[in-house]
Amino acid sequence: MPELVFFSGTMDCGKSTLALQIEHNRSARGLGGMIFTRDDRAGEGKLSSRLGLVAEAVEVAEDLNFQQHVVRHLTAGGRTDYVIVDEAQFLAPEQVEQLARVVDELGIDVYAFGIATDFRTRLFPGSQRLMELADRLETLQVEALCWCGARATHNARTVDGRMVVEGAQVVVGDVGELGREVGYEVLCRRHHRRRLTAVSAGAGALSPDVLPVDEAAPPAAPPPRR
Repeated sequence: MPELVFFSGTMDCGKSTLALQIEHNRSARGLGGMIFTRDDRAGEGKLSSRLGLVAEAVEVAEDLNFQQHVVRHLTAGGRTDYVIVDEAQFLAPEQVEQLARVVDELGIDVYAFGIATDFRTRLFPGSQRLMELADRLETLQVEALCWCGARATHNARTVDGRMVVEGAQVVVGDVGELGREVGYEVLCRRHHRRRLTAVSAGAGALSPDVLPVDEAAPPAAPPPRR
């Protein structure tokens, strides 16, 4: 039976990587799918992971109707065996309901990936609706780590390295107004409650955004003199 599955977790826990793995496994078996995302770090119309993998995707606009989009694709002779939606926390509740209709009325599996709660520890509307409607909820088992080494359970927004708890729910990490740098960090509950980020604690980041690849090897030691 087709399912609506919601994979959730904090930032840095591998949601986009798993989405790309599901896409790879199914396309390698000759299946055809549609990938959707919104506000991906790699730019518009891209699904990317911090491992450096990238796939083409449909950028989700606020007025996109998932069911109509898939129906138009099928009517035009296209094939859709599954649908992948990354950054699903940004969806409107009615868009989540459209995904449910893609499963129920078109018989297509839908795999949605997203963050459950925002930097204020409040549920995103899209994530809340997915939890209410999904056939299956999956919490990713790859544990993101707080700067202290404990399991990270909360997402924090930072401005110039300092945690903030006010502002719009959705702000893409960038240099914002007045030249201040807006970023995000995962924290354990204890340090989220204390608003203690890696910068304010004087700790270094545990891992970079993208794992290093093809690094130059250190020069070989000269041979011993005889």
